Amino acid sequence: MMLVRRTLSCKYLYLATSKSAHGASRGLSGVQSVLLRQNARGMATSSDSLVGFGQRHVTAGIGRLTEAVMSKGEGSYLSFEDGRRILDFSCGIGVTNLGHCHPKVSKAAADQCTSLVHGQCSIAFHLPYLRLIEKLLPVMPDPSLDSFYFWNSGSEAIEATLKMARSITGRQNIISMQGGYHGRTYGAMAVTKSKTVYSEGFFPLMPGVFSAPFPYWHQVGLPPNTSEEELVRLSLYQLELVLKQQSAPKDTAAVLIEPVLGEGGYVPAPPTFLQGVRRICDKHGILLIIDEVQSGFGRTGKLFNIEYSGVRPDIMTMAKGLANGFPLSAVVSRKDLTDQLKPGSMGGTYAGNPVSCAAAVAVAEAFAEEKVLDNVNSRSQELLASLNGLRNDPAVRSTIVDVRGIGLMVAVEFASPSHPSGDPVLNASAPKGLASRVARRCMDKGLLILTTSIYEVVRFIPPLNISQADLEKGCEIFAASVREVVREG
Repeated sequence: MMLVRRTLSCKYLYLATSKSAHGASRGLSGVQSVLLRQNARGMATSSDSLVGFGQRHVTAGIGRLTEAVMSKGEGSYLSFEDGRRILDFSCGIGVTNLGHCHPKVSKAAADQCTSLVHGQCSIAFHLPYLRLIEKLLPVMPDPSLDSFYFWNSGSEAIEATLKMARSITGRQNIISMQGGYHGRTYGAMAVTKSKTVYSEGFFPLMPGVFSAPFPYWHQVGLPPNTSEEELVRLSLYQLELVLKQQSAPKDTAAVLIEPVLGEGGYVPAPPTFLQGVRRICDKHGILLIIDEVQSGFGRTGKLFNIEYSGVRPDIMTMAKGLANGFPLSAVVSRKDLTDQLKPGSMGGTYAGNPVSCAAAVAVAEAFAEEKVLDNVNSRSQELLASLNGLRNDPAVRSTIVDVRGIGLMVAVEFASPSHPSGDPVLNASAPKGLASRVARRCMDKGLLILTTSIYEVVRFIPPLNISQADLEKGCEIFAASVREVVREG
């Protein structure tokens, strides 16, 4: 008989077996034997040794915010093996939008595990896949978006859109936005322009990629108070120049845009910019790809951010909040476009996994039943009011450059003495590394929050169903951390 026991000190799996009529050779598997030997040698018997084990055996290419072991997620809180229970304003980088282990979503996934765990998409349809399409069709930002393909991650969804755009148009080139982030796989890495760390050392990248400025004052070298109209005018002008100087329209398959920059600094695109890009694409027969991987599924107060502009995407990607933590992404387009794809050109072993699709169906139902978007818009007002109040505090006013965002996708940008010499908010007297220092101080005080971009930016990604009390608690921790770090200089 196999016995599985968790040690009280570290909850590390201790596997043992008793002798049976089947004999010792039928007892432990190879992995179980290794675990027994490790436990016997005293390995991984505490939180510290678990961390050490991970540091030795998890590839160095993966960075971590904290050297700790997560043990449980529950609603707006995340627990660690060392006993800490922390308010989570990261949501796994915008994934657990309904909070950790949402009961309806977890139950749907568990129930699905008893009927069909793997249903390969190239063999046949499966019910959760079709039910998810049924749930998504009525909420698409444009009724023309009626053809779906599910994959595992946002990066894979972007890879699919690049293949589709090239195949459908017969053109090669892709224009992406300066500051945009689309993933770390080969094609997605090539169209990512937010930080060099994602592509450093991996060249040559996929060819045929060009970039144009996003309407963000940093990227055009203008002050933060530059009018939206001027930022849009300059950015659209630069896009037109790319089409005249670098990638001719007849060679350009698609323009790829995050409607809210994610890793680029949490910067919403003005609706007039997106409308202008749509006009340029229509003029030249270029496809418009909208990446809603992070901004989608209610994060900005509408189900999809592109709804604010009324712009129709030709192709749109979704992931992260789609299945609230289960690996799932989606590409949606028009059937007249996807009908041009050859059968077999798209696919993947785990694409559209039934368990993940069942979880996503439950997510869609929870959004409607729990009035999630109403909560997003109420909490957004409170969050922005709190952050703007902090910005007006004389003790920290000179260090906060910007408070921006929409819904519960919000950022605070701090001054920095380390910006390039031509940057409009270079401040030689500002404390160094404010964003990362504030994030660490928040962690010490019980709030998990993330930085983003090459600038000094802290981003707020709390659960969309967060309570007023928990939001207030997080804002108080953040404000206290900012004041302490600024005071320290």
